Amino acid sequence: MHKPADPDFAERVLASFQRQSAMDLIQASMPLIEYGSTEIHVPHWDGIEQQHGYVHGGVVGMIADSAAGYAAMTTVPASASVLTVEYKMNLLAPADGEKLVARGKVVRAGRTLIVTQAEVFAVKDGKETPCALMQQTIMAMHGKSDSKTPNNKPETNQ
Repeated sequence: MHKPADPDFAERVLASFQRQSAMDLIQASMPLIEYGSTEIHVPHWDGIEQQHGYVHGGVVGMIADSAAGYAAMTTVPASASVLTVEYKMNLLAPADGEKLVARGKVVRAGRTLIVTQAEVFAVKDGKETPCALMQQTIMAMHGKSDSKTPNNKPETNQ
C-alpha cells in the first residue's frame, strides 16, 4: 500500500467509530488503528446472544463489516468517507468465548473501490478460534464527510 493520504487517519477513524451508536450499543471498542488495518473487540454478554448462548451472527457480521470498513477509511483522504457496497461472510464456528476480536485489513485500495477482508475470532481462555471470514467491497465517497447534519443526513464537504 501507499503512504497515507491523511496523516491524521487514526484520529479521524477513532472519532468516526465513537460516533457510531451501533458500536456503543454492543459495547465494542477499537484498540488498534493502523494504516490499512483495524481491530474491533466486543465482550460476550447476554444482550448480544442468540438462543444457544453464542454471540449472534448479526453481531459477528456487524463487527467484521466495521473493522474492514474502518481499515478502508485509513486509506482515503480526510475529505472522503467510506460506505460498504457488499460483503460475503462465511461463519466458520459458533462465536463462543469471553470476547470477539474482528481484524479488518485492506487487500487493495483504489481511488473509488477498496477491497478488504476481515477475520473474526472468539477468544476463550486466551485461545483464539476463527469464527468468521469476510470479503468486502467499499466505496470511497470523495467530498463527503461521515458526520451527520442536524437532519441526520451525511454532510457534504464542497
